[in-house]
Amino acid sequence: MINKERAKEIIDRFREKKVLVIGDLILDRYLWGEVERISPEAPVPVVEVKKETVNPGGASNVAWNISALGASVYMAGVIGDDEAGKLLENLMEERNINPITVVDTDRLTTEKTRVIAVNQQLLRIDRESREKLSDYVSRVLIQKVNESLKDSDAVIVSDYGKGVINERIMEVLKKSGKPVFVDPKPSNFHLYRGVTTMTPNRKEAYECIKMERTAPVEDVGRRIMEKLGIDTLLITLGAEGMALFQGNNAPSRIPARARKVYDVTGAGDTVIAVLTLARISGATWEEAASLANYAAGYVVGEIGTATVEPDTLYKLISGEYM
Repeated sequence: MINKERAKEIIDRFREKKVLVIGDLILDRYLWGEVERISPEAPVPVVEVKKETVNPGGASNVAWNISALGASVYMAGVIGDDEAGKLLENLMEERNINPITVVDTDRLTTEKTRVIAVNQQLLRIDRESREKLSDYVSRVLIQKVNESLKDSDAVIVSDYGKGVINERIMEVLKKSGKPVFVDPKPSNFHLYRGVTTMTPNRKEAYECIKMERTAPVEDVGRRIMEKLGIDTLLITLGAEGMALFQGNNAPSRIPARARKVYDVTGAGDTVIAVLTLARISGATWEEAASLANYAAGYVVGEIGTATVEPDTLYKLISGEYM
């Protein structure tokens, strides 16, 4: 759906763009190890940890993807008054992400710890708060968002359902006149009416409108578009690729590009980052979805949170990536 010349033209424009990401900030922690025995205390593997790594996760992984692709990015969100929050801010700054965070003394910074061994995830441990933002924190966040909106070419809403995305914030974004791209949480479906587009995976799409899994994805996509009053929708379908809906046209099917799948963590973050950047860089919806599809195929072949850089994305499309 896109040739290498056109892809290069679009990718080269990424560095001229500025994107505001708003959503749930998460610290991704990874414990990498080996398994050589079963615990004598319970029938579980004993993981001997060899190293530990930390990365920006959740909405901050979307921002990291934007930065890795060469664009400027602001990251609006909420952290706790804790070490995880300070570490997350430092990680974002190291990755050329401009954090515009609000510290909430009543919340924990969301942290996900994954235990990896034998090239697979064995366990995930979550520390988080899902409470809605207080009126004060919400007001401060909106003030910071308004300051960054003026210089942004588009907004990405990365909703992980941890309480940051609410009606007041969505109204501010929709009234800004900027394109608003949403990676949704089904429980907040009612907040997304009138956005530019949405990128649910298959499970999220069906949950958004509470349709049976036996219903054709074409019917699900149409119902979502009707409910939200939007003209474009991209549903990611894992091994089946993607379905792109535009207006009243039949959805376009985009085949999956993954050559190997080790870990789907963060694949949706990559999809919305590339889709947004490509679209505001002059790509058609088909071209933007195709670029996002290539990028997603790359990151699922990496273990843990991953990003794709412009040269790699171009090589994937041109067939030069080995």
